[in-house]
Amino acid sequence: MSSRTVIRGGLVVTASDEIHADVLIEDGRIAALAASGTPAAGAFTADRTIDATGKYVVPGGVDAHTHMELPFGGTFASDTFETGTRAAAWGGTTTIVDFAVQSVGRSLRHGLDTWHAKAEGNCAIDYGFHMIVSDVNQETLKEMDLLVEEGVTSFKQFMAYPGVFYSDDGQILRAMQRSAENGGLIMMHAENGIAIDVLVEQALARGETDPRFHGEVRKALLEAEATHRAIRLAQVAGAPLYVVHVSATEAVAELARARDEGLNVFGETCPQYLFLSTDNLAEPDFEGAKYVCSTPLRPKEHQAALWRGLRTNDLQVVSTDHCPFCFTGQKELGRGDFSKIPNGLPGVENRMDLLHQAVLDGHITRRRWIEIACATPARMFGLYPKKGTIAPGADADVVIYDPHAEQVLSADTHHMNVDYSAYEGKRITGRVETVLSRGVPVITEREYTGRAGHGAYTPRSTCQYLT
Repeated sequence: MSSRTVIRGGLVVTASDEIHADVLIEDGRIAALAASGTPAAGAFTADRTIDATGKYVVPGGVDAHTHMELPFGGTFASDTFETGTRAAAWGGTTTIVDFAVQSVGRSLRHGLDTWHAKAEGNCAIDYGFHMIVSDVNQETLKEMDLLVEEGVTSFKQFMAYPGVFYSDDGQILRAMQRSAENGGLIMMHAENGIAIDVLVEQALARGETDPRFHGEVRKALLEAEATHRAIRLAQVAGAPLYVVHVSATEAVAELARARDEGLNVFGETCPQYLFLSTDNLAEPDFEGAKYVCSTPLRPKEHQAALWRGLRTNDLQVVSTDHCPFCFTGQKELGRGDFSKIPNGLPGVENRMDLLHQAVLDGHITRRRWIEIACATPARMFGLYPKKGTIAPGADADVVIYDPHAEQVLSADTHHMNVDYSAYEGKRITGRVETVLSRGVPVITEREYTGRAGHGAYTPRSTCQYLT
């Protein structure tokens, strides 16, 4: 049975264009666009018509950095693939790329199979996987080639978390050399974890146990040092590099310098670094634990460099690093020892809205909003133009967005499976109204009409953003 939907009267906003156009969807894909009110648009016929007058029609968001059900610090991220992808849909995100984890001593394949089992049949929206590489050896390196061939084309390594995910410079170099050959993209958590562990030990010995010290020991200079080191290792290997969750002025400077040298080096930041700060980490009565993540929140003055990086394209992507832990029973594991607070913030539902607020606040343009939240993550991770744009042939992942609706962000009204909001009480303008995933309504006029299992696993091609 063929199905056709037409979206009429909205302002279609993509990374490259803004046009008042009607959008025809057929069998889950964009079939055609035509300027509203023209004979071509009038000729569109459909089973279902969506009136988008006065609204934006934008591509579904692509969140290329989420951690559903991630084991960390003796507990698990509180969002399952079912709850997390449903919350993503509420926030206008229609594709996530989550991280499968290789445990030390196990194969990449074992980790990937484990994550497939968590996600399959449970997702409201489409999903793909990156692979966390925790154990670089000859077998792992061979497996990287096989994963690239089957659509897992990016590999994350950690310069942080010794004893858990940590890779030394030799392991990083070997993986980068392999990715230079097979077309994979190395994603790097750039913090000097060996040095940070020394500072953690010293802080705790001084009795500095509160959440705010999490930010003080994970110094911006140690993020910048690791970023510089990762860039130079990638340069030696002849490989592209994507640095995740960039938070500090000094780290942005390292990326900008590398890009000025013509290197294929890319950077991602997250809403928490753009909107929150060490002021949140310092909230009294252990409330600061809600804001413990790594890289950590920085003093407010770092925000200007991040916004500037997003405008100059020294930072290309805003993802969430969504990794929620409930305050009660999970974040509380670190009472009396900040190093035991599970690292991560909820945010998969808030990203598109916060970035729209950034448009209103004058930080970025409307088209840049779509570029950093939809188009570039799709290109960076081999999903474009299937995802990330509204054009004939693309998947009909479409959001009808009301740019005038006002809302207050709150745990009382969000759909993430976590007992607090990192943005509690924040007033913003702009809200998702209707969301289509491959032409199927997942959110319909602020009602959830999706289902677990609609979301399909999506293999990816290699990075489409290389210069």
